Amino acid sequence: MTEGTTKSEGVITRVAGPLVVANGLAGTKIFDMVRVGRLRLLGEVIEIRGANYSIQVYEETEGIGPGQPVYPSGEPLSVELGPGLIGAIFDGIQRPLDVINARMGPYIVKGAGYPPLSRDKKWHFQPTAKEGGRVAPGDVLGTVRESPLVEHRVMVPLGVEGELTYIEEKEATLEEVIARIDGKGDPAGRPYEITLLQRWPVRQPRPTHKKLPPDEPLVTGQRILDTLFPVVKGGTACVPGPFGSGKTVIQQQLAKWADADIIVYVGCGERGNEMADVLLSFPELKDPRSGRPLMERTVLVANTSNMPVAAREASIFTGITIAEYYRDMGYHVALMADSTSRWAEAMREISGRLEEMPGEEGFPPYLGSRLATFYERAGNVLCLGSEGRKGTLSVIGSVSPPGGDLSEPVTQATLRVVKVFWSLDDRLASQRHFPAVNWLTSYSLYQPVVDEYAGKRIAAGWRENRREALRILQRESELEELVRLVGIEALSPEDRLIMEVARMIREDFLHQNAYHEVDTYTPMEKQYFLLEVVLRFYTQAQEALRRGIELDRIIDLPVREEIAKLRYIPVAQKEVFQSVLKRINEELSL
Repeated sequence: MTEGTTKSEGVITRVAGPLVVANGLAGTKIFDMVRVGRLRLLGEVIEIRGANYSIQVYEETEGIGPGQPVYPSGEPLSVELGPGLIGAIFDGIQRPLDVINARMGPYIVKGAGYPPLSRDKKWHFQPTAKEGGRVAPGDVLGTVRESPLVEHRVMVPLGVEGELTYIEEKEATLEEVIARIDGKGDPAGRPYEITLLQRWPVRQPRPTHKKLPPDEPLVTGQRILDTLFPVVKGGTACVPGPFGSGKTVIQQQLAKWADADIIVYVGCGERGNEMADVLLSFPELKDPRSGRPLMERTVLVANTSNMPVAAREASIFTGITIAEYYRDMGYHVALMADSTSRWAEAMREISGRLEEMPGEEGFPPYLGSRLATFYERAGNVLCLGSEGRKGTLSVIGSVSPPGGDLSEPVTQATLRVVKVFWSLDDRLASQRHFPAVNWLTSYSLYQPVVDEYAGKRIAAGWRENRREALRILQRESELEELVRLVGIEALSPEDRLIMEVARMIREDFLHQNAYHEVDTYTPMEKQYFLLEVVLRFYTQAQEALRRGIELDRIIDLPVREEIAKLRYIPVAQKEVFQSVLKRINEELSL
């Protein structure tokens, strides 16, 4: 961070945990960054009352006391954007954890500051724009091969336009000039010099030409999500659930298998062992589309529960700013935030130390608006630039309500701004049913978009199958109340068949084994086949009942076992699915 010389140096007057109050910072604005104390800890001004400046410090404040200096920077919290982000591991304020570990060991020393992106590494810049042409913000000047999976597109920064007077193919570091633009650039009228490195304030959304309606599903490979409660590219979703219900597992599954070009995974206040699992497993995982390591299209932001609470908010905005940067290149980006409850708890702690009027359950009154500023940065957009690029940013956040109480403020404030609700149920998790998404309480407002897409691309019967499966599951829930009172023997054969088919949907379709090589990921075409087979069995069984065939005989048919095995069959073996459909017709035509 460049420290300003025009702002007056301040003095600490009070320290309360991560909150430091200073005065003498005349000229410093709200959300400006400062360096606090002799250790020069990184902090952000979050309140100004007269001459008193309240600063949330992103590092432990032990050893900081009144009388120590505060150094203003004159700029807001910003992230560095450029080649080198992919495959990197940052903390909440974009310090490179792998570099710190190599140079300082496993613990972050107070005030440690290394550039987020290497200044020494050279990148091969390949121009695509021509000298003499006019360029505007967002235009692509050239490309850098950032990883085998990601082509980094170097764009004209915001506020710069004019004639491209110089551009050169070269091996360049991040700070070397690769192009010059003569026009609206430097205030002094000098040509604007373009490097591979840009900076952007994390709290300011990156601009786009316009937002577009969603038109394509974000395929996750998880059957209950893609078929029953889908999310779209550019959409928002939340995953609330009690402890042990599998929030982190779902987030990691989505990060591994979602058909996004770039994955940004933010561990916000999560346990260290969970983030360690991510850090250890992602480099070993193979991207299903390319066979390359998954880290070659992933950015990790790790802010574990033992790190300073103030950095949790920074980690969320750091992650989404990096995600927006790749979206602006024209990529499909998916951001996983695990979990926003930890961020809200940090806001509550800072708000309490600021002595603000508390809202519901002690959370600050602006909890809802702060969550909205995060989720509303998602979308399907037409990017800046003359190329007409389209990009998407999907945001999926997990919520950890205390005791699984979905009526608590963080969950409710999140549900007001997201359009997909995947309700995790610890009772399903205790029954070893994963993903433990409750099909009776979850919903998706993107269903019409996905039904139209799947009806054209997958099969015309997609919507009807989904509706029929939900109807059967809903009917099963109603019948369970009756079964508890009078027993299943008191049900009619038709209702007993519904109970049996609902069990098939739950066990043979909704249940998914994340550790099985084939079952961990199911493409949409196979999802349709699996559900079609179960519903075909149901239709033929109804016909058999009407012809007087006993229900027990139907339930004991050998084809039932073949249906249960289908989820372990690769989608390429279509003849197996057709064979099972044929056997259903044969065995139920008796």
